[in-house]
Amino acid sequence: MSEQVKVSESIRLGTLLAFSGGFLDAYTFMTRDGTFANAETGNIVRVGIYAALGEYGKSLYYMIPVIAFAIGIFVAVWFREKMNAMEKVHWKEAILLVEILVLFMAGFMPQSMNPVVTSSIAFVCALQAQTFRSLRGMAFATTMCTGNLRSGTELLTMGSFEGNPGKKRKGLWYYWIDVTFALGGAAGAFLSRFFAERAVWISACVLIGAILFIECQKKKGEV
Repeated sequence: MSEQVKVSESIRLGTLLAFSGGFLDAYTFMTRDGTFANAETGNIVRVGIYAALGEYGKSLYYMIPVIAFAIGIFVAVWFREKMNAMEKVHWKEAILLVEILVLFMAGFMPQSMNPVVTSSIAFVCALQAQTFRSLRGMAFATTMCTGNLRSGTELLTMGSFEGNPGKKRKGLWYYWIDVTFALGGAAGAFLSRFFAERAVWISACVLIGAILFIECQKKKGEV
């Protein structure tokens, strides 16, 4: 019996989302003051470092994207609870539409608005991280890599010890998502050199492709 996979948990959709996630990290690093906006670990560490140095203004500055990320989680949960009954547009598609809108607006913002842009991207990455949390029934992340690296390596190791090709295949899926994230980062770095602030629109186009994929696959299974 073939495994029934939700559309939102397919490897193909995860590939698009991971590419977009890597692109956004490279974009903010290349064009928005060297900031990585997808995951908040670095910002939280900076909050502590600058607080310890007595530079409270900088400490509070790095709290802004952390708060934006938390708000993104809240909004994603609200969408899930309030819009789950929608028939024409699935709540996960609505999340992607919000992401696209925010990224489109970010492309118009000048360098003087970098804190707004990085916080906005932290917000949309939180939306994506909370909404698309699994692939083929396993916990995945498409906006950061560390958890995928750990899970993939564990599955590959256990699969080798047990002679279990299924576990090794699943481990390679995790590695594939991280490779795709890196490819997105490479594309983001390259294209940001030519399009600067507006390069973020390319990530928005990738997310439009994700919505089109969901729409094409809806008849084949549950979102």
